[in-house]
Amino acid sequence: MVLTKADERPSSSSATAAVEEKRNLQESQAEVAAPGSLPPVSIKVEKFPARPGFGTVGKRCRVRANHFLVQVADKNIYHYDVAIYPETRSRDQNRSIINELVRLHRQYLDGRLPVYDGRKSIYTAGALPFQNKEFVIKLVNANRGNQREEEYRVTIKHASNLDLYNLQQFLAGRHRELPQDIIQALDIALRECPTTKYVSISRSFFSQSFGHGGPIGNGVECWRGYYQSLRPTQMGLSLNIDISATSFYKAQPVMAFAVEYLNPRDTSRLSDQDRLKLKKALRGVRVVATHRTDKTIRYKITGITSAPLKDLTFDQDGTRVSVVEYFKKQYSYLLRYTNLPCLQAGSDSRPIYLPMEVCSIVEGQRYSRKLNERQVSGILKMACERPAQREKSVLDIVNRNNYGNDSFSKEFGMKVTNQLALVDARVLPAPRLKYHDSGRDKVCDPLVGQWNMNNKKFVNGGSINYWACLTFASRMHPKDVGMFCNDLARMCNSIGMQMNMKPCVDITQPSRQDSVESAIRNIHRLSAQVIAQQGLVGKQLELLIIILPDTNVPYGRIKRLCETELGIITQCCLPVKLQKGGKQYLENLSMKINVKVGGRNMVLENALYKRIPQLTDVPTIVFGADVTHPSPGEDASPSIAAVVASMDWPEVTKYKCMVSSQGPREEIIADLYTETKHPQKGLVAGGMIRELLVSFYKATGRKPSRIIFYRFVINRLCFTESFFSLGLILNYLICRDGVSEGQFSQVLLYEMDAVRKACATLQEGYLPPVTFVVVQKRHHTRLFPENHGARDLADRSGNILPGTVVDTKICHPTEFDFYLCSHAGIQGTSRPTHYHVLLDENRFSADALQTLTYNLCYTYARCTRSVSIVPPAYYAHLAAFRARHYLEDEFSDQGSSSAMSWAHERSAPVRQLPKIKDNVKEFMFYC
Repeated sequence: MVLTKADERPSSSSATAAVEEKRNLQESQAEVAAPGSLPPVSIKVEKFPARPGFGTVGKRCRVRANHFLVQVADKNIYHYDVAIYPETRSRDQNRSIINELVRLHRQYLDGRLPVYDGRKSIYTAGALPFQNKEFVIKLVNANRGNQREEEYRVTIKHASNLDLYNLQQFLAGRHRELPQDIIQALDIALRECPTTKYVSISRSFFSQSFGHGGPIGNGVECWRGYYQSLRPTQMGLSLNIDISATSFYKAQPVMAFAVEYLNPRDTSRLSDQDRLKLKKALRGVRVVATHRTDKTIRYKITGITSAPLKDLTFDQDGTRVSVVEYFKKQYSYLLRYTNLPCLQAGSDSRPIYLPMEVCSIVEGQRYSRKLNERQVSGILKMACERPAQREKSVLDIVNRNNYGNDSFSKEFGMKVTNQLALVDARVLPAPRLKYHDSGRDKVCDPLVGQWNMNNKKFVNGGSINYWACLTFASRMHPKDVGMFCNDLARMCNSIGMQMNMKPCVDITQPSRQDSVESAIRNIHRLSAQVIAQQGLVGKQLELLIIILPDTNVPYGRIKRLCETELGIITQCCLPVKLQKGGKQYLENLSMKINVKVGGRNMVLENALYKRIPQLTDVPTIVFGADVTHPSPGEDASPSIAAVVASMDWPEVTKYKCMVSSQGPREEIIADLYTETKHPQKGLVAGGMIRELLVSFYKATGRKPSRIIFYRFVINRLCFTESFFSLGLILNYLICRDGVSEGQFSQVLLYEMDAVRKACATLQEGYLPPVTFVVVQKRHHTRLFPENHGARDLADRSGNILPGTVVDTKICHPTEFDFYLCSHAGIQGTSRPTHYHVLLDENRFSADALQTLTYNLCYTYARCTRSVSIVPPAYYAHLAAFRARHYLEDEFSDQGSSSAMSWAHERSAPVRQLPKIKDNVKEFMFYC
């Protein structure tokens, strides 16, 4: 990567004659610079690869995207720093203060209509008549019944001038450095009006007025809304609008919430367990006291008392007064539920006691805790819309917001079109799949992203000589379980595996007194005895089929025991699925079992015959990585990182997995590359990347000559030096999902350092070229067929066809990125995956990388469908979630109670994962 200083840029002050002359010269040039011939970038920023050209492979079509062109007048934008004293933590309060300032002192603002980010910045379209000015604002406190006026000093100080020339040059492809400050200012201007009308959460707005919401259980309800973000694209500035839905506390009396949330047998008292659950659910929630008729006061709940209301007293003028008696004398209010605990506001040193029966939850508060299965199902059902309906909903939002008459948009000279962008796209051809020659169908050409196992056999069938079955399903007769096992073994054998038709020990159904752990240990011991009696050395149980309990499924305990202590590959089955049975279910189980015992279901025919450019020409390793984070409120639990790497070149279907734990909510993988001190050997290199590279060499007898890395990333990144050891294969692909675009430079900086260090420890001068790809799934771009009624443009669900790729118009103005919808829709609207190349030392063409990524999506082992995310990233996602199950008993229902305890937990030692047994981690046990 060559880094050079940026060209001289014009002053950010008001336009000068020199600037105007330069603009006129530039306007005569091409609208967008040609790919590969781009201007230099600032030395402060990593130079991401320029788009090598646009793809041409595939059938051409057009799709609509939920992007709306934004035209901006050539106005000067001014940025001002804002300081409010005394400081407030609430953005809503900050906005109230600034709105009052604008209302009272418009004359001092030269008639400008400023926009505010709610924190430290104000932007205006034109200069204010001062450089630095202090205002005094008096504002009544709505939370205290509008009876107490509070005084604030607001200082507004000029910070910088933002010249739209830089944005114009970037969008035209003549500058490589993104003018983020300008885009931020315009984005805030477009958000100013919705912020006053709706509940704002991150980049989304919610309101019950959007409809299609409703209760989802346990005192929680679904609200609909929309996501809005301004972004630079090839067509210019684009406003990305998408439908959103999230969970909110239902506005209701706290007593009603407690009944819904806890479902207690006796509503007149709470057990300690229920009290703690309620405390966790209500901490930080704002409530309004309803016992006073003269004014309305709001409080934020900080806790729940351990003592019941009838036992609570407080000091009043040196006298201990009971809360019950105080309410009776002061407010003539007779409290009824005196055996219940009391809500607590304020601090521990100066608590405010609030009886639950006189409090109601304030409307518009997001429920950020982990949703249960019923709640998730409810919110998905309310949010799910077919493509035609979703497109209409997006247009309704745009028309409802009426950006053309938005006073703030007008102030900043912005016009938003009310039509979805019409984008050129292509549908890539599906790859041909190779199955075993002994089957009637030796090859398969998928149709609309799907195929089946009829007349096919696994290309490499696994062998299972010693297996057993353990059932915890109380409602299933042992004979039915036996028939199921017989059908499953027959299915495995019929599609290419070699599985003993009889288990090595009888199918076991433990008594109710036996724990899950003891039952598994017993069957493991019995099977070992049977195998030993046959005089077999080095053999062990190869597969344990477990029929799970009907309720209270101990999935995590089963996987932890079998994979980290006993060294057993398991296949768990839900009784409800087993009872339904059917050929399709047995085939799906067989596909999972085959790869878990070392087989391969199918391979890409072009991979088998080495016909895939930049994958099969030289030994290439493909990596995938992901990090899962603890649920909201469970910050004592660590984050779990997983890295997988392909072990079979050139087929690229088998992936070995490594997992590790790290600090909570740290997105950067800490153990990619490690160094430890050894008393004799000195400094010893290690880490996940190094171990996977060594495993690749052992499996293939070749060193990787190319590395491709796909990385799944979900949350905001927290960087640690050790993140780098992720990518160490000669031919190596890294896929990352969820990294916010502003963090791409940090991702490349930290992770490539780890890759280089890991490679260098294997052999002096070993630096295989790396292609580093960010994979984003949690974005808000949606693609719709140009004509919803055309059958040749959509699948059965009404979504765009699998293989649809877009690299024009809505993509980055100059960098190498594309959207790929690689799967057929099932319900709702398909979300394409966004791939953004941060480093490309292998010099992929657009067609080569797009086709490779799409072809890999057909190699996912668990189904006969192409999947929405490239499989190495998908497998890493599965592996990370599997490893989290190893800790679920230790960290369930744990969570920090405050920012202080959260910080304490982060500084505490990270709980390490138990080590996966070697005979387990050699296979794709996580499938």
